Parts: sequence; structure tokens; C-alpha cells
Amino acid sequence: MRFRIVEVNVGSALSKSGLPDLDYALNPYIGCSHGCLYCYAREYTRFSDVADNWGLVVVVKRNLLEVLSREIKKVRRGVVGLGTITDGYQPVEAIYKISRRAIEVLAESGFNVSIQTKSTLILRDLDVLKRYSNQVDVGFTITSTRMGSKMLLLEPFSSPPKARIEALKKLSREGVKTWIFYGPIIPGFNDDLEEVSEILQIARETGSSVYFDKLRVKRFMWRSKFLSELARKSLEYRWSEFMGQVLELCHRFGVVCKHGFAYVEESDSELHKTLDRYFAK
Repeated sequence: MRFRIVEVNVGSALSKSGLPDLDYALNPYIGCSHGCLYCYAREYTRFSDVADNWGLVVVVKRNLLEVLSREIKKVRRGVVGLGTITDGYQPVEAIYKISRRAIEVLAESGFNVSIQTKSTLILRDLDVLKRYSNQVDVGFTITSTRMGSKMLLLEPFSSPPKARIEALKKLSREGVKTWIFYGPIIPGFNDDLEEVSEILQIARETGSSVYFDKLRVKRFMWRSKFLSELARKSLEYRWSEFMGQVLELCHRFGVVCKHGFAYVEESDSELHKTLDRYFAK
């Protein structure tokens, strides 16, 4: 199947966010041509064509800016997460520029914007990010600091890790607030402490905080022999022990680290105790 772009009109732009530190979510596109094998977003789209052909079909919300301009007059000011379920700076953004314009619309109306991406295309909008530097922050997903065959398999079409790291450093030098999302952490792929230390060193150099999270097992993973093996390893992994080591390294490097989603798994009392010890320091 060849890559396809589909344009649609939408009735709403902002949605309430359940993620930490975000009031709203804004996703200009549905689906993502980065095609990351582990991406949970395919389970949260109503477009079966997108979900069944992940990475090959992207839906563009062509009237999103018009709808957004109306909505922001009716809701209270807050923090908008741009790209919570799709990458707002995937390749189609080079054509449509919806994310760029959305940042301007939101910032000019007094909203803060928090952007998460795996794409160096965001450097195109450095002028906008600097203009609204008091209202904008940018987070790069850095799943690994190395582009080995394993990570190429998992993230086939996103910007290479080295390029993301260099883009993060450039934004930081230009005065843009930055952060790192280290995840998903996948047993046997990116869970060695040497790599964690490398990520934390980058965070320290750029003044970035770090959000981290384990591989979240989803239903679609069981339909693939490769993904089902990763899911099984994640379910069997000693996450409390590993997360404790990560948090100790965060403390050693002097980097602010937070769990990417819920701080505590209800069934994981040991992780609860570890987190309590860390945040009490």
C-alpha cells in the first residue's frame, strides 16, 4: 500500500487532557507517518483505515485552525498539549503548517503550549518558538541515544536519535524551554543504565526535565509475533527495581525526573515506596 493523505473537516479542535500538567490536547493530524511499531495511538482513532495501515495513512484536519479560533474564545486559558496522540511535526506538517499556525493562535490568545515530537522539522518554527518562549516548551521523545538496528526497526521513519538530540540542544541554546520523554522503555532494547546516564547527561546540559515511562502493553501487540514478545517481556519485567535505579541516577545527575503518566501502578507498592523516597529528597 502506498502512503496516502486524507483531508477532513472537524467539529472541534481542543479536547480535555488527562496527562500531567496539561489542560487541553490539540492534534492537527490523525495517524502518523513515523510508523513507530509500538505506538498506542492506533487504538485511539476512529478511522479504521488509519489504524489498520499504521504509518501509511494520515488524516489532515483541514479546518482545524478555523475551529480552534472559535473555541479559544469560549474556554478558560490553560496549557495545551500539541501532539499528544500524533506528532504535530511529522512530514505532512511541512506542507500544511497547521501546528505552526496553531501555536501562534494559541499563544496570541494567552494559552501556553507544550509540544512533544520526534521530528527535527520543529526547527523550521524556531522564530515562533522564540517569539513566544515564555509560553511554549518543547519535548523530544528520545527513546534511545543510538540508532542501532533495533531502534530502526521500532522507529523506522522518525528523525534519527542524534538529530533529535542536536535539535534539542539548539532549541535550548536559543532560549526555548525543553524536556525529554524517555520512553517507551523496552526490556532488551533501551533499558541499560549506561544509556539512561547518557540521556540524563543530555538533560543536564540542556536544562531539560525528563519524563520516563515503560512500554504500555496494548491489544494490537498480541497480533504480531515480534510485538507480542516485547509485550510479554514488559509484563514480566521487574519495573520497580529498574525505575528505582533510574530515579537514583536522576538524583545523582541533578535532573528533575517524572513519571510520564500515573506516578504509581496501583498493584506496585514497591515502586510507590521508591517514588516516595525520591520525591522526599
